[in-house]
Formats: sequence, C-alpha cells, structure tokens
Amino acid sequence: MELHIFKDSEALSSAVAEWIADIIGDTLKKQDRFTIALSGGSTPERLHRLLAAAPYKERIDWSRLHIFWGDERAVPFEDSRNNAKMAYDTLLNFVPVPAAQIHVMRTDIPPDQSAAEYAKILHEYFGATGPSFDLILLGMGDDGHTLSLFPGTTVVHEEIAWVIAFFLKAQDMYRITLTRPIVNRAARIAFLTTGPKKAHALKEVLKGPYNPDMYPSQTIMPQAGELHWFVDEAAAAGLK
Repeated sequence: MELHIFKDSEALSSAVAEWIADIIGDTLKKQDRFTIALSGGSTPERLHRLLAAAPYKERIDWSRLHIFWGDERAVPFEDSRNNAKMAYDTLLNFVPVPAAQIHVMRTDIPPDQSAAEYAKILHEYFGATGPSFDLILLGMGDDGHTLSLFPGTTVVHEEIAWVIAFFLKAQDMYRITLTRPIVNRAARIAFLTTGPKKAHALKEVLKGPYNPDMYPSQTIMPQAGELHWFVDEAAAAGLK
C-alpha cells in the first residue's frame, strides 16, 4: 500500500489527474484498451473536471477507454444522487469516449436485473482469473464504507458474485455494487479521501485492527495489483 498525502483537495486532484494520465499512457503502449471504474461522491468531481480540460483532454486517448462504475444508487439517471449522472456532467459529456464503451449501472430496470446485466458485461471483459480493471477509483465514507459496502451488511463478505443489488434500510433505497472478488483483481486501486470528517475512519482502516464489519474499506486488498491512498492533510490528521 502506498500513502500519498497532499495539502488540500485541490493539490490532491491535480496530482491524481497527472498520475492517471501517466498510467493510461503507459498502459496503452502495451495493450489496446484501458478499463477504469469511476466512483461517486464529491471528491471525484474536481478530478473529473481537470481530466475533461486541457492538457488532459488532449493528452489522454479517450477512444480507447472503457468506462465502468464501482456502485450506483438505484435512482433515476436524472436524479442528482445518480453516480453516472455526476460523471457525465463533469467528465463524459466533454471527452470523446465511444458510447458503446461506457457501461452505466442501469436504474431503469429492477436492481437485481441491473446487477445481473452488469455482471454479464464484466464477465465478457474479464476472465475467471488474472487482472480485472486497469484502475478502480474509490472513495471512503465517514463510516469507513467504500463502494456500497456498508458496515454491518452481508455484501461486505461476498465471495462469489461480482455485482450485488441489495436494499439499504439506512438510506431507504436499493444499491448496486461491485464486490470484493472482482475489485481485488484490479491492476490498480486508488482511494481518494479528503476532509476532517474522514480522519477517524482513515486511521482505523489503515492503522486499526482488521474489522471489516465496522470498516469495510479494509476488505479492499488487491491480490496482485497496486493499492494507493491519496489523502489530504485534514483526512490524514489521525495518522501522525
């Protein structure tokens, strides 16, 4: 695990944009496509806007990117809480990724059906063994959750299915999420974590005892890939 600490969210976003552009460029020298899973939340918005503008808009070969999501709230695409909508509003409407290479988690069909369809797409892209995504971007909530892996939920311990839909009582909504088995096969996983409200959870996730029912982010441990935590000083305050 590599920990990268930056002064604030702006410095973090700038550094991550450069890091991502370098990774995409290097990877596409060796293979025909680059698969990336985006995350929701507020932290990625600034990163998206940087990637959608010069110099990254021109520097990245968007035509060879294949876009996925780590999780989704089962709300209509037009709903401001929809992770895919946020990505379109801040990134995908401004870069030339072919529409056929953008794979949203559908919310216009029942959640279980959406999860099954998404799993089918992933199985078409990735085999039963070996690396999955070239890069997965993740966030972490104040409670230590990531993706839709929330404290105390059974999906945290999923060992077989790659995509799960379930009803989250605390939010009174269905969530659709990738699970640990497919996520931990990624070549690279990057957490983006900012703000003082994340400090306690970050300390427990990185320094505390392994307790995935309390801090599900601890379950994200790549089998053979890289794990990066990009955090600002406020989030890292408890690590000193």
